[in-house]
Amino acid sequence: MPPRTASVRLDAAPPPGPDLRHHGDAEVRGADAGLTDLAVNVRTGTPPAWLKARIAASLDGLAAYPDGRAARRAVAARHGLPVERVLLTSGAAEAFVLLARAVAARRPVVVHPQFTEPEAALRDAGHEVGRVLLDARDGFRLEPAAVPEDADLVVVGNPTNPTSVLHPAKTLASLARPGRTLVVDEAFMDAVPGERAALAGRTDLPGLVVLRSLTKTWGLAGLRIGYVLAAPETVAALERAQPLWPVSSPALAAAEACCTPRALAEAAAAAEEIAADRAHLLARLGGLPQIRTAGPAAGPFVLVRLADADRVRAKLRDRGFAVRRGDTFPGLGPDWLRLAVRDRATTDRFVTALGEVLG
Repeated sequence: MPPRTASVRLDAAPPPGPDLRHHGDAEVRGADAGLTDLAVNVRTGTPPAWLKARIAASLDGLAAYPDGRAARRAVAARHGLPVERVLLTSGAAEAFVLLARAVAARRPVVVHPQFTEPEAALRDAGHEVGRVLLDARDGFRLEPAAVPEDADLVVVGNPTNPTSVLHPAKTLASLARPGRTLVVDEAFMDAVPGERAALAGRTDLPGLVVLRSLTKTWGLAGLRIGYVLAAPETVAALERAQPLWPVSSPALAAAEACCTPRALAEAAAAAEEIAADRAHLLARLGGLPQIRTAGPAAGPFVLVRLADADRVRAKLRDRGFAVRRGDTFPGLGPDWLRLAVRDRATTDRFVTALGEVLG
């Protein structure tokens, strides 16, 4: 039987709609900073003390310009790659801006729902962006045939924010071909046990660009550190589009520290803990008949659908909880919310409050 594609559509020139620049941190700013945060996908209790110490020690060298060679070697070794295939960036978000400026794409396509910064960066750079919209009825799964054959820049998240869907590596690899840049955002892959489905470290796929972030698992959103893994010529082109010294010395120290065997073992243990906490959250949500969860979820967050989601979100704020609205993601709407996975005690408090709101 041929794959079902009726629920997947391509919008060649989508009209103005969702606010692509709205992110979860907007839910917990200023007076809302005291809310229990289920809106931002940064792991709680981070950065760990040993990582803070490494970052603090780097402050003695702030008089010198940043030197990223050691951090670049550490990232390359972590993925078994030559240093020429690694570019350090000021968070993974910077990489989207560099790609939009440096890659001469005639027909860029973004697979949605997903993190909105790639499309925003492409539009800011003057590109007309096509959208492949995945459907909840298919579990937001991607059929490679849904991506236009003439798309020469394709952006997809894995696991995808906000759906938490983990696309099989084979599915994404099938999108690679000569003349196409395939950008896979793996910002949350280190939160997946065993990093199954990862393409980081692959050198056999033409045009592959993998983005990674160290801000989610390690709690470094305020420090801004991420990296690009790609062919040397692509790395060189992106590097030419970067300003001088784009990554600070403390961020470079963090990148090097997070690639040590100790750090990788800690991240692997955290991924297992997140998976168990996510299972607990899904089980508790399963007791609320008004809630429908997208899935199966593989990231440190889950996507849920419910009636009057905006009203529910406001009522939850009254009870001390911030959750991420879903209507700013293309392909979703006002009846979706994204919930970060937290520890079981926090989940129990949250689900109790949610049940009260739902009546």
